[in-house]
Amino acid sequence: MTKAVRVEISGRVQGVWFRAWTEATAKAKGLDGWVRNRRDGSVEAVFSGDAAAVEAMVEACWQGPQYAAVAAVDRYDHDVPINPGFMVKPTA
Repeated sequence: MTKAVRVEISGRVQGVWFRAWTEATAKAKGLDGWVRNRRDGSVEAVFSGDAAAVEAMVEACWQGPQYAAVAAVDRYDHDVPINPGFMVKPTA
């Protein structure tokens, strides 16, 4: 079963390679979507693919890369079509 979610990750998540970690981890799990920094200091991402892989990715976001300190991972259902592949988008 395929699903898509959007997450907003807050805490110490910018300047710690969170976007690069997210891209590599999502690709390793075979997910489509994107990740970007937000001007408020958070990171936003969309993950689409196998439901179990999406859930594993959302759970992994609580840990993030080595120097991250995640305070919250807010998740939302996402029903906007996603292009194949995973990319880093510009800050929004």
